[in-house]
Amino acid sequence: MSRQHLVVGLGELLWDLLPTGKRLGGAPANFAVMSARLGNHAVIASRIGADALGDEALARLSAFPADLGYIQRDTQHPTGSVSVALHDGQAEYIFERPVAWDFLAATPQWLTLARHADAVCFGTLAQRDEDSRKTIAAFLSATSPDCLRIFDVNLRQPFFSAEVLSASLSKATLVKLNDAEMQQVLVLLGFSSGCSTDEASLLQGAKLLLKHFPVRLVCITMGPHGSLLVTQQSHHRHHGFPATVADTVGAGDAFTAALVHYYLQNAPLTVLNEAGNRWGSWVTSQPGAMPDLPPQTQKQIETSIQQATTIS
Repeated sequence: MSRQHLVVGLGELLWDLLPTGKRLGGAPANFAVMSARLGNHAVIASRIGADALGDEALARLSAFPADLGYIQRDTQHPTGSVSVALHDGQAEYIFERPVAWDFLAATPQWLTLARHADAVCFGTLAQRDEDSRKTIAAFLSATSPDCLRIFDVNLRQPFFSAEVLSASLSKATLVKLNDAEMQQVLVLLGFSSGCSTDEASLLQGAKLLLKHFPVRLVCITMGPHGSLLVTQQSHHRHHGFPATVADTVGAGDAFTAALVHYYLQNAPLTVLNEAGNRWGSWVTSQPGAMPDLPPQTQKQIETSIQQATTIS
């Protein structure tokens, strides 16, 4: 049996204010919760307010196996929230600012965590302000050379820039983004002026990122059409699974968590793609980013992954 890996979701923890009510989210927190469910020692490294929404966030998270001991409390800034409007099942976001996760602090506790981490997932949103941007950079710099640093691009207007993208890619060993984000990234970095999202163009874009940055794996998700994984040596395409869409909030984060879980087990691309698409599809079929997961459902999904692929 493989050892339990220490996996960190670094960045925003917030409330999604959906038309149907509020649900806890934030990509790094969603990632950590799913990573914990898959059997890792998963840590949420974020910052919330010393307020009612912060208390409620901790109460909600206590239902999950994620490690909450690295969540900072802020007496000066509120717990983050985002208004989410759903259009044909797709989410559109309006973020409050400034909030607690804009002031992540590189404490000795966090830097010790960084040194022991097997994997850390971060994105662009939590880097929108200087304090958190510097803390994320310090955390990543403190990780060991063997740590898997996952840059989950997760573009949210207007909170990204070519500078942040380039700096983040320079620190990453794995980058995950969707097909539309690939085009935005290539344009911002000066690699492309086009907007094609066909498979050949996406493969070419991934190879550009692999050429110019120290990235080992590029993962491109395509919504209901699956995903494309690309390394220096090979690539693998998965065409996804049909799902009745409740909403897409958190589906990409579940994909990333499954991808990382099996990557840390040295699984081949076929397994990474199968696992990512199975878990992403399941979250898409459920309301909210951290849906309840009955043990029988988890067993069925894990059995399906095992039956579809052989981990070498």
